[in-house]
Amino acid sequence: MPDPIPRLRRSVREGPSDAPGAVVDALGRIGLVGYGLVHLVVGWLALRVAFGVATAQADADAAVSAVASVPGGLVTLGVGAVGLVAFAIWQLTAAAIGFRWVSGFERVRKRVGAVAKAIATCGLAAVVADYVVGAGRPEGDSTVQELAAALLTVPAGRIVLGAAAVTVLALAAAMTYTGLRRTFLGDLDLSDLGPVARAAIEWLGIAGHLSRALALAMVGVLAGRAALMSDPTRAGGIDAALHALGSTVLGTSVLVVVAVGIAAFGLFCLADAATRRA
Repeated sequence: MPDPIPRLRRSVREGPSDAPGAVVDALGRIGLVGYGLVHLVVGWLALRVAFGVATAQADADAAVSAVASVPGGLVTLGVGAVGLVAFAIWQLTAAAIGFRWVSGFERVRKRVGAVAKAIATCGLAAVVADYVVGAGRPEGDSTVQELAAALLTVPAGRIVLGAAAVTVLALAAAMTYTGLRRTFLGDLDLSDLGPVARAAIEWLGIAGHLSRALALAMVGVLAGRAALMSDPTRAGGIDAALHALGSTVLGTSVLVVVAVGIAAFGLFCLADAATRRA
C-alpha cells in the first residue's frame, strides 16, 4: 500500500495553504467565517452583560443559540459545523507537516498552537451540531461545573483540576505572546493588500488575541480557585469569566474593552479566512 504522507506533503506544498486539498481548504475558510461570527455575537452579548442585562449569557452556547433562532439559522449552523471540522483537519495537517516557512522553536510553537485550534474548533462544532439536531445544550458554566464536580470526586481530582487550570493559564499566556509579538501575521498572506488593510488586520488581531487571552486567563483562575477550595461551583466557562471581570474594581470598563476585543477577533477571523496559509 503506498505511503500517503508523500502525497499529503505534495498536496500541501502545491496548494495555497497547509490544508490537505482544495476542498478542505475551502470548507475550512467557511469554518473560519463561522468562528468569527460566533465571536462577534459573543462580543455583543458581553456588551449586554456590561451594561446591566442581568439575564444575558455571553459564551459560545448563547451565541450559537442566537444564530439558531433566526430564519435560516440552522442551515447556517450546519454549514458552519462542517467548515469547523474541515478547519480542524486543516490544523492537524499543519501541525504534522506544515509551517514550512519557519523552523526550530517557532515551528514547534506554531504546531502546538495548531493542535489547540483544532481542539477549540472541534469543540465549537460539537456545540453547533447539538443545536442542528435539536438537542440543545446545558449552559456552558453548568457543564464546566459538572465536569469540575466529577473530577473532585475521584482520587487526586483536585490535582487534576489544578493541572487543568495551569494548562488554561499557559494557553492564555501563549495567546498573549501571539498578540504582543504579532506572530499570527506569519500565518497570513497579505502580499496583495495595501498598507491600510494590513494595519487594520494587524490591530484587529492584536486586540482580539489579547482580549481572548484575558477571558481565558480568568477561566483558569476560576478553575484554580475551585481546585484549591474543592468547590466546583467556583469553576466556570467564558460566561462566568466575563461576569467575574465585570465585578472587578474597574468593572464595566474592563468588560467593555474585553467585549470589543472579542468582537475585533471575530472581524479578524473574516480576514483570516480570506488570507490564511497555515
